[in-house]
Amino acid sequence: MSRHPVLFVSHGAPDVLLNASATVAAWAQLGAELPRPKAILVISAHWAAREPTVSTAATPDTIHDFGGFPPALYAMNYPAPGAPQLAARVRELLAAASLPNAQVPDRGLDHGAWIPLKAMYPAADVPVVQLALQPFAGPDWHRRIGAALRPLRDEGVLILASGAVTHNFGWLTWGTNSAPLANSVAFADWVGDALERDDRPALLDYRRLAPYGAEAHPSEEHLLPLFAALGAANPGEKPLRLEPETTYGGLAMDAYLWQDASPAPFTPEH
Repeated sequence: MSRHPVLFVSHGAPDVLLNASATVAAWAQLGAELPRPKAILVISAHWAAREPTVSTAATPDTIHDFGGFPPALYAMNYPAPGAPQLAARVRELLAAASLPNAQVPDRGLDHGAWIPLKAMYPAADVPVVQLALQPFAGPDWHRRIGAALRPLRDEGVLILASGAVTHNFGWLTWGTNSAPLANSVAFADWVGDALERDDRPALLDYRRLAPYGAEAHPSEEHLLPLFAALGAANPGEKPLRLEPETTYGGLAMDAYLWQDASPAPFTPEH
C-alpha cells in the first residue's frame, strides 16, 4: 500500500454546501480521486479539549454547531460510522510519543468534519474519528501531534485537518462574495510560499513573520489543524496548494494536499 495523503481544508462558513461553489467541487474531486481510505481521522478547529482526545462513538451524531443559517443546513445529516479501533490506535501513537491523551464515548462530528466530508464522501460510508485540539497550546504542539500520527498514513488512514487559512470575522462581508480582501490574500500567499519551501520555523512563527499574521487569526484554533497536517507530512514533503476561491471577501478557502507521487498524483481541475 502506498503512503496515504494528508489533507488540510479551509472549511469556510457552513453554508458553503448550499452553494454550487468551486470549493465544494474541489472537495468532491478530492474524494473521487484520492486513494480510498480505510478510515478518516479528522482534526477540526471546532473541537477543543484540555488534552488530545478521541471519540470512540460507533455511530457519531451530526452536530449542527452554528446558528443563523438556512433551515436546509440543519436538515443535513452525515451518518458515517465511527472507528473505535482507529481511536485506540491514535491513543497508542500519542502515548508512544509521550503525549497525553484521552477518549470520550459520545462525541459526534462537528461541522468542521462533516461539511467537507459530505462533499468528499457523500455516501458517508468511510468510518470517521475526530481528535480534539488544544487551542492555547500553540502551533508546535500540534505539529508534534501530527508527527506522532504520521504512521497512520501507512495504515490506510486519511488524516484530514479542517480549519481555515484566514479567520477574522472583521474581514468578512456577510451576504455577498465581494472581491478578496488584500490582507487575506497577503497572508494566504505567505502561508503558501512558506509551505512550498517547507519552511517550518517560519510557519511556526507566523504571528510575527507573516503579513497580518495576528490579524488573520485573532485566536489560533482555525490555523492549528494546519500544523497537525504539517507534522504528519515528512520533512521536505511539499504540498499541492488548491485555491478554489475566497468567500465573503476574507475567507481564503485554500486547501493543501501532501501526497506520494505514485501511482499518480492528484491533479486539480481548472
